[in-house]
Amino acid sequence: MSHIPTKLEVAAGLPLPAAQTLAGRFLVQPHSTLASDQEYARVMQDLHFGVDFSDYMASSVWTSDRGWADKELVPFGPLTLSPAASVLHYGQEVFEGLKAYRREDGSIWTFRPRFNAERFNHSARRLALPELPVEDFIASIVDLVAADGRWVPKQEGASLYLRPFMFASEPFLGVKPAHEITYLLIASPVGPYFAKGFGPVSIYVTREYHRAGLGGTGDAKTSGNYAASLLPQQIAYDQGYEQVCFLDSATSTNVDELGGMNVFVVYRDGVVRTPKLTGAILEGGTRSAIIQICEDKGIVVEESSINFDQLLEDIRAGVVTEVFACGTAAVITPVGKLGGDFGEVTLELGQVTRDLYDTLTGIQWGTVEDTHNWCYRIA
Repeated sequence: MSHIPTKLEVAAGLPLPAAQTLAGRFLVQPHSTLASDQEYARVMQDLHFGVDFSDYMASSVWTSDRGWADKELVPFGPLTLSPAASVLHYGQEVFEGLKAYRREDGSIWTFRPRFNAERFNHSARRLALPELPVEDFIASIVDLVAADGRWVPKQEGASLYLRPFMFASEPFLGVKPAHEITYLLIASPVGPYFAKGFGPVSIYVTREYHRAGLGGTGDAKTSGNYAASLLPQQIAYDQGYEQVCFLDSATSTNVDELGGMNVFVVYRDGVVRTPKLTGAILEGGTRSAIIQICEDKGIVVEESSINFDQLLEDIRAGVVTEVFACGTAAVITPVGKLGGDFGEVTLELGQVTRDLYDTLTGIQWGTVEDTHNWCYRIA
């Protein structure tokens, strides 16, 4: 049975105006402290993930009486924020993550930005935040990249990571949706998410802690979900693992997702399975693309519950041959080891994982045909 598109996927497939049509919505403000040539060279020669940032950031403010206004590109720097700002007390905040890629001909592209724009608004609705018009979301990216084009790396595999977010900036201590919201878009030139690049990672599986529960905010991209993952992530680090995998909160038996990535399992018979979306799992754009690429390749994909104990048994029996995780930051990451209260199991980096990685990154970089029009030219 072929994949039935979700509401988010349908919305993400709607066409977008060309970048030149959206350009100029965010007005560039004077910047007196642009990074020096020396500082720029230092950053671009030693890229890390999310450590250094470009010169500008996009900004807009929503109020209950004006709506979205004050669309600007302003110097990246510290914010002036009241200690009583609602976000600091009640966590009313959502964010997204996507990348800008510089291709061999010098053009700059991004991957499925409408998916991010639509998911941003899905998250906003869940957190009682105002929706940001899709075209404004895209325009902020277009204008920021136009101003900060030099920060899009030229090195193979490197990109400009884009982080749009909005938060409750109204100063008050009452528990209610804020009447003032700030939207910002910041950018960071990055290398691979994992320092070793495309290679197997070790995963700690926790039964004690859960990322999110049914009826909660699990399918929204909001900071509280990630805050909840930090303690088990630290436990994983302390035991020598690189990431943590969460099981469902209702039964602690089924695989949900990693702290920031969706999970796929490859079986010996060629079938690929991924946990079905339950409302507690974030619907990933990379997950969605992988499902479509699998269908294009004739690979059967099943979206269903994956019982973790059965998964262990299948790995040990050789019924499962590969496991990988996926997300915007790391794209596709093979899992080489699973550990926890059950001991450890190991897996090899398989051909299905590698082929999917090569196809997806090839589409993003323009070396593989983009038959689904996922890529959007920014500049």
